[in-house]
Amino acid sequence: MVKQTAGRNSLGDLAPKFAELNDDVLFGEVWSREDKLSLRDRCMITVTALISKGITDNSLKYHIQNAKNHGITKSEMAEIITHIAFYVGWPNAWAVFPMVREVYAEDSLGESDSLFGLGEPNDAFAQYFIGNSYLKVLNTPGVVVCNVTFEPRCRNNWHIHHKGGQLLLCTDGEGFYQEWGQPARKLMPGDVVYIAPEVKHWHGAGKDGWFTHIAVEIPAEGGSNEWLEPVNDEAYDAI
Repeated sequence: MVKQTAGRNSLGDLAPKFAELNDDVLFGEVWSREDKLSLRDRCMITVTALISKGITDNSLKYHIQNAKNHGITKSEMAEIITHIAFYVGWPNAWAVFPMVREVYAEDSLGESDSLFGLGEPNDAFAQYFIGNSYLKVLNTPGVVVCNVTFEPRCRNNWHIHHKGGQLLLCTDGEGFYQEWGQPARKLMPGDVVYIAPEVKHWHGAGKDGWFTHIAVEIPAEGGSNEWLEPVNDEAYDAI
């Protein structure tokens, strides 16, 4: 936790004790207990608490920005506010969205803006996907490397990589990965997934946003993909 000086900067001359408690106790002792609760979770709790009190001043804007800085995405923030609206009051939640739009102005809830661009509609493999996906093949001699982008709720069928396996390098948005018989795993930018050969699995976008990853086929003599049954809406919605 970065040392907080906002209290002293704003109120040090007017209310020095209040400033001291703000900087040294609230942030210095409570917020710094990262072994008990992560900064990301504390940001989420604080934003929720302020909205529930109907506070929409600069303190809330600060904590929304702090939440963004600690990994809460624009789609997650929108979902948090939508969820708590039913508990803290619809007007309280409604009043916050202009502030969220301002803080996340450079982000997008729409089409993924990945490192390598969207590419073209993934028509060649469309029969193995539910929803629309996009493919940009990256020119890497000897290794198949593709930038794959999924629209919201898009996912590929269950499938198996025979022989070589695959690496997924997650670069944008939120997605899911699931192996047969195992719970689904949420994927975020920076996550790396190693898919061993002969493992039945699927992967795709989250329910409310686009998702992009780099798919790296691990070279192997006689390697192939076996496409299997789709992940139906009932199974997907149960995640």
